[in-house]
Amino acid sequence: MSPSTLTDRELREQLCASGIAGAVATPREINLRSYRRFCEGGAYHSFGLTTSRRWTPDEVLEVMARRCGVDPDPNRISGPDTIDADRTLAELAAAAGLLRSAAAAGHRVLVATGHPSGLLAVHLPIALALRRAGCEVLLPAAGWRYEERLHAELVSREIRYLCDVAMVASRGELNHTHSARPMQAMLAELEAFGQPPPDLVVGDHGWAGAAAEAGARVVGFADSNDPALFIGQEDGKVEVVVPLDDNVAPHLYVPLAKHLLAAAGL
Repeated sequence: MSPSTLTDRELREQLCASGIAGAVATPREINLRSYRRFCEGGAYHSFGLTTSRRWTPDEVLEVMARRCGVDPDPNRISGPDTIDADRTLAELAAAAGLLRSAAAAGHRVLVATGHPSGLLAVHLPIALALRRAGCEVLLPAAGWRYEERLHAELVSREIRYLCDVAMVASRGELNHTHSARPMQAMLAELEAFGQPPPDLVVGDHGWAGAAAEAGARVVGFADSNDPALFIGQEDGKVEVVVPLDDNVAPHLYVPLAKHLLAAAGL
């Protein structure tokens, strides 16, 4: 372990101190609203995943309490909420195992984020480490354009890569997105050129959801107000989902990323 890599105990303390886990910024009412909207089937909350059955908000809350660490009490409808740092650590260990296996086998991988203002600090070192370890980091559909609705307005987006990490951009800005369409376009281009699907996808939001729906092995990262990947994990579609606040300052994720890569031997 490098001197700059935190132990599990030290990382747990850092996760809670930074708001990545423990008491998080997302209010309880936002979490519960998101669970209701996920159950209503909207694309914004589904991340491209279909479910094995209809879910109720109370059932989603139970899964989120167990897999993410939010308060399980359905009668508490306001105030702060939580993410279980021990669950974060457990899923990071599982993620490290998949990254280690991918590196050892020289697998073909895709890395993508819908949260460039935060989680890019995790995805960039993962992509770099996998490429250095001999993986083929794929870059399909660069420049592919589409439109998505944002606050009742249609906005144009395109896929851009920064150091092997896929994101969407509009004009000169990198954008937050929940959309599954960019990952669907990337997988479609691979198929159109006769290439097999990736062996592993590391991502969040619709990037991770669409990949899992297509049958890829996925390491996902998800917040307490984003239930889709956790329900996908419950359904057996998403292999690993690391619970965390996905929009803290980027530098605060650096210890997590270092810990993950050290555990993966990368």
